[in-house]
Formats: sequence, C-alpha cells, structure tokens
Amino acid sequence: MTAPTLPGLEPAAPTPAAPPRPGSRAARMALPRSVDVLKEIAAEYGVCVRPLAMRRTDLDTGLTEVIDLPCGATREDKCAPCAKKNRRLRQAQIREGWHRDDEPLPPPEPATEEQKALILFRAHLEFSRDEAIRAAEWGQVEELDEGIREVEEAITAEGLRGRVGPPHAGVDEDADDDSGRRRKRSTKRRQDAPELPRRKVERRTVGRTYTAADGTTYRPSMWLTLTLDSYGPVRPDGTPVNPDRYDYRRAAWDAVHFPRLLDRFWQNLRRCEGWNVQYAGCVEPQRRLAPHAHFAIRGTIPRDTLRTVAAATYHQVWWPAVDVQQYTADRPPVWNEDASAWVDPDTRCPLTTWGEALDAIDENPQAEPVHVVRFGTQVDARGVMPGTTDAERTIRYVTKYITKHTGDVHKATTDRQRKHLDRLWRELRVTPCTDRCANWLLYGIQPKKAHAKLKPGRCKGKVHQRDTLGIGGRRILISRDWSGKTLRDHKHDVRAWVQALLGVTTNSATADGGPAGSPGQLVDDQGDTVERVRHAWELARPDDPDVGPLSHRLMRSISERARWRSELLAAKDRAAQGSADLSATQHNARHDGEEGDSGRGFDHRAGRGPDQHE
Repeated sequence: MTAPTLPGLEPAAPTPAAPPRPGSRAARMALPRSVDVLKEIAAEYGVCVRPLAMRRTDLDTGLTEVIDLPCGATREDKCAPCAKKNRRLRQAQIREGWHRDDEPLPPPEPATEEQKALILFRAHLEFSRDEAIRAAEWGQVEELDEGIREVEEAITAEGLRGRVGPPHAGVDEDADDDSGRRRKRSTKRRQDAPELPRRKVERRTVGRTYTAADGTTYRPSMWLTLTLDSYGPVRPDGTPVNPDRYDYRRAAWDAVHFPRLLDRFWQNLRRCEGWNVQYAGCVEPQRRLAPHAHFAIRGTIPRDTLRTVAAATYHQVWWPAVDVQQYTADRPPVWNEDASAWVDPDTRCPLTTWGEALDAIDENPQAEPVHVVRFGTQVDARGVMPGTTDAERTIRYVTKYITKHTGDVHKATTDRQRKHLDRLWRELRVTPCTDRCANWLLYGIQPKKAHAKLKPGRCKGKVHQRDTLGIGGRRILISRDWSGKTLRDHKHDVRAWVQALLGVTTNSATADGGPAGSPGQLVDDQGDTVERVRHAWELARPDDPDVGPLSHRLMRSISERARWRSELLAAKDRAAQGSADLSATQHNARHDGEEGDSGRGFDHRAGRGPDQHE
C-alpha cells in the first residue's frame, strides 16, 4: 500500500520544454542538414549514394565523358538503394523459379560437323602425343602440346562448352601436397547414421502434379527450414542458461562447416528422391547465433523423407586434432628464413607440416574425424500453393535479412547477449577455417602452403570476423537449374520490360545503328552479328577536373531518375487505359453482334439462323 502524499508536497507537473531561442545553437542544430535530405531523397528515388565515376572514351571520335555507375553494394550500411535493388532482384529470381511447370534450361543443340571434326583432330593429336612420349621424343611432345592448345582454342571459339580433357601441364588443384598425390577417405557410412535409399537421379527438375476430385490439376511447392543441433539449454533471448556448460567449441566448428553440411543434404535428398531437386534459400543466424537455412523447394517431398534425410546427413572433417592449443597470439611460433618454415620460438624446431599431419591420420587405423557436423531435430516443412499471398510472404521472408550483416540480424541489447556473442567470437577467432588458415600455427601445425606473411591467431578469413558469426560463405544459395538464369540475365529482363513499356527500341546488332552487314558491325565465328567494341572504360580519379562534387552528381541523378519515374508511370497509365479501351471495344462488339443476330431472327435456343428453320 502506498502512503498518501502530504498536502502541499505533491510532485509538480512537468513543465513543457521551452522552444530554443531563435539564433541559438540549439535552434540551429534542430534544422535538418541539406546533405542528409539530399541522401534521403536519393534513397527514395533509388539513386546510388556512393556512385563510381567511370570515364568512357569513344574510340572513334576520342570524346570522353564521366558516367556514374551504381556501386552494386548488397548491404544497407554501405548503400541502401543498391542493396534494396539487389533484394528485389533476388525476389524476382526466387519467384520465377519456384513454381515452374516446365524445365528452365533447354537441352543442348546437336554438334555441327565442324565441331565434330575439331574433336576428332584433337583425338589424333592426343594419340600422337602418347606415341611421342613412348619414343622419348620430347621435342615433338612440346610441338604437339602447342598444337593441342591451338586446337582447344579453336574448339572454344567454335561454340563448345567446357574442356575436352584436363591439361597435361599444370598443378592439380585438388592435390593435398606438392607431390600431387590425392588422399582418399573411406566412403562407408557411419554406424550412427541411418541408411538411405539410393535411386538413379532423373534429369528433371519439375515436381509432381496432383489431380483433385473435380479434375483440376495443381502443382504445389514446399518451404523448408534446417537448423543445427543444440549446444545447451537457452533462454528466450537466445543466451545459454548455463554459459559454462554451453558447447561454444562445437558451435564454432558447426558454423564454419555449415555450408558443407547443406551440400551433403541436397546430394542425399536427390539420391533418395531420384530427381534433381531444385532449391533457393538464405542462411541466417538464429537468436542463439547458430546458423540455420530457409529454402524454397520446387515440387513436393514427403515430410518424413525430409526428416530422415536430415537425420542421416553429416559431414566429417578429417583435419589434425586441435585439442591442445600450444601457442597464443601473444606468444606465436616464428618464421625461419633459412628453413622456410615456422619453428618453435624456444627450441627452434620446425613445426609439423600439413602433409605430415595428414600422413599421421592415414597411418592410424583408429583415427577419427576431428569434427562431425549434423543437423538438429527441428525440421520445419510445409506446402505452398503458387499465386497465393502465402507464397509472396514466404519470398519476402527468405530475403528479409540479406541486406544486413550477419551480426546485425539480432542486435545484442543486454549484457547477457553481449557476453554470449563475445564468448562465441573468441572461440571463432582460434578455430581453423581452411587448410591454409593461419590459426593452425597455434596448434603446432604449419598450414598448407605456409609462408612468412601468416599471422598466427589473426587469420583474415570472414568466419573469424565479429559481424559474420562464422558464416563466411554465400548467404544466398540457389541451385543452378532454379530459373535457368543468372542475376545478369534477370537484370536484362527488367531492362527489357521497362524498354517495352516505354516503347524504346535498341538495335544491338550493329555498332552504329546501321543495317546488318554495315561497316559498324562484326561477324563472329558462328556467323552471327555482334556489336563492335566502341568505348573504352576506366575508373576516373576524384581529383580529375571533369569529375564534379558528389552532391552535384547526386542531384543530376535524382533529377534524371525522377523524370524516368514520371515517364514509367505515364506509360503504365497509358497501358492500363489501352487495356480498358480494348475490353470496352470487345464488349460493344459482342453486344452489337448479338443485337444484329437477334434482329435477323437468330434462334439462340436452337442455334439456327433465319434460313435454317425447318
């Protein structure tokens, strides 16, 4: 019970703050800055706030001009207009490929006789090279290698994709060491993972079509969420109940190798289902800061199958053991120039090389992987019908956070959340990210291809940064046959739609706009006309005399974008009005036709005209 306030001692009502005195510092600071207003208007009209000044030179006339190109940033903290544009482009890409009922990519065209002849000639050169090697005629081998390179260039120019075969000279990028020997790991499944059926994968990406009782057909798709395992009980704010028992080491290793686990999942799902399942999704952190992934799947898959595949999917990391950290960032190993190796700072003995560490794993029959990544038990899957509000809401949810840094998705607002983030980040700083990571030096192992510029405990990989939370790869994951297009293709589609709406036509077949065969165009090896390179581009310097201030360039871009928007809205209104007029004309024509037929005595019930009566 609250004690009553004595008379005359009631708290005084807060007096409203008096407006600042005109001309005072407070009054001046209350006025908005014109530069900030300019940037706000630029963001409103979609103008890049940090454009790249590019100098374009006409190779025919020598005329140069400075053109502002958008920076193309994908994060709002760098450039909000470009990030929002990229988000809309990703949404269009997901929307176009999600509920397709046809294959996005056509089959390849049959090879021409010229292409077959080049492949046959390449085969003859390979046979001659093998004979020259057997006869130890090394001079002829060099001549044949030069001829093979020329033929392969001709094959590429003829319009064939890929290489006929791997090059004879060069370093194998998949080799584990300088000797070129590839290490083989057992492909036998773990005993603690359930078995999965394996079917031959069909060359189709379209899901199953269902038929309702009334005869209508529909083809739904799915929405899937995959999460990692638990590392300990957490509170509603994402922080652990007992930080001392929370497994931060496993959380850091799982975050680093999460992309590999996702790749394994899609491989297993396609082999289990027997068709090329297509997906488009985004990786983002949960409130507990562990990564999880949302995917839009084309077609439908039984939920039990998805849960079984998620439980049977794992990724084994066959790296050296990291149980004991032998060195610290303050007391690291040192580089020995004479030995070209990292050595102990006290004994001056070289550290274990990467090849030696892997050899020790191969020679040990009882060796176990240093880490195994698995999914958690939470697998959320549901069906989504095309053309519904749920589908659009799901697409917006997938791309909700792609314009933000991973660390900015869930802001740490309490001390408990900040300490949880600090503990995870400290573990990520000492976790090796790749076989060439400098953090291996902290555990007494020289990374692959070690050099003197490495800084133990200070690897520059993205997974070690505070704002990535261990998610160092791409956050947007889209399969190759999702829409059959790249982002550049989708940008071209948007440009073509705007040009068609405005009635703008461009002739890219010729460089000077003339007819085919004119001097301004070239003909490629396929016999098609292509545009001649007429302009040369280079980055302009900020101190160049023809590069104006950024504010002037932004104002010009805003004015240009405002005119574009007005023209686009006017074109949309004309198109809508034209559609309405066309519908009205068709309706009047049908109405007039019905009146004319009835005036001639057309019998609508019998479907006969006046001359067809019995």
